Amino acid sequence: MSTSTWTTHALTTERLTLRPWLVDDARAALDVYGHAEVTRWLSPDMDRVPDLAAMRSLLQQWKAESARLPAPAGRWAIQRNTDDRVIGGAILLPLPPGNEDLEIGWQLRPDAWGNGYATETTHALAAWAFSQDVQEIFAVVRPGNVRAAATVRNNGMHWVGETTKYFGIELQVYRLRAADLDRAAPAALQPPNLSGD
Repeated sequence: MSTSTWTTHALTTERLTLRPWLVDDARAALDVYGHAEVTRWLSPDMDRVPDLAAMRSLLQQWKAESARLPAPAGRWAIQRNTDDRVIGGAILLPLPPGNEDLEIGWQLRPDAWGNGYATETTHALAAWAFSQDVQEIFAVVRPGNVRAAATVRNNGMHWVGETTKYFGIELQVYRLRAADLDRAAPAALQPPNLSGD
């Protein structure tokens, strides 16, 4: 079994290490991407990964794709520092069609939800992107994914509208710039009909 890593830069926070995926992470990755409640929200569409062999194949595909990405883009395994357990995955990837916009995203195994890991991951990836002369990053959220929408807003991201531009499906778009990480900044505009969450 190969344990080669991608060229993705490792990042460390107080509780997490965002590191390159290993093919040997297939079991832990399946604990994330094998859950329909995780994959149903992903864009582009992604079916639940059915088994370990399919997960290994997907990790190999991600490895090949990642080798062609310029910094700061990449894919990371999210590893909890207290027990070295992989609890999710994170991305900074160019958005189609023009690959000009950089998407930030995360996927956590359901038993890791609600612990602030998405916020910690977002701040680490954003700091990395901004250190590489990226001016802004975007999150795309499917309407109805109130958990992700609340997380990106809590991270200082500003709602900029809805579009079908990126994957041909209706998505809410949020933007983050370096100044938005300042907790003293004014609150972001909210998308319509989300005042109740």
